[in-house]
Amino acid sequence: MRYDDHAPSTRRGEAVRACLRPVLVASALALAACVTPQMHTDAQLNEVATACGLALGELMQDESEKKLLLMIRQDPSAAQRLCVAKWARRNGLRAVFVDNIQFPES
Repeated sequence: MRYDDHAPSTRRGEAVRACLRPVLVASALALAACVTPQMHTDAQLNEVATACGLALGELMQDESEKKLLLMIRQDPSAAQRLCVAKWARRNGLRAVFVDNIQFPES
């Protein structure tokens, strides 16, 4: 048996690093998912609303449920819903569409 047969292999180190890489990436993604999303200002939300064809105030983010982006509009178009959903996804939010609001008569 030669001495070289017992020497640590550089291949083994490369294999360990290759196995740990996906674990590190998965850990980083899991930590990123736990991060609380930022609160957007009314000005930012109004800018998105007008860009998506909505009126001012029809897009809001609740302070108690920061991950939810609420769109309150009667009969929104598919394009408006898609626009809001895409913006929400890009910003780590979940779009919620409220379109059947019935206020009690006084």
